[in-house]
Amino acid sequence: MTRIRKPKLHTDYKHILRKSWSIKWGVLAGIFSGAEVILPLFMNSIPKNMFALLSFVAVGGAIWARLLVQQKDNL
Repeated sequence: MTRIRKPKLHTDYKHILRKSWSIKWGVLAGIFSGAEVILPLFMNSIPKNMFALLSFVAVGGAIWARLLVQQKDNL
């Protein structure tokens, strides 16, 4: 039987959180994904053209934020 090791934080995790673009883009992707879910709740109170534009921005922004790649020297 194999023992499963507990996950450990990197010793320099604070620096990584501040400098890591992958985390920043992940948070941005989460915000855009949340907007995708919440936006339809306001469908009746937003003009149709504005709703379509906001939906497009939310979906496009989420895709864009997930596709960005961090270069190793940026960390």
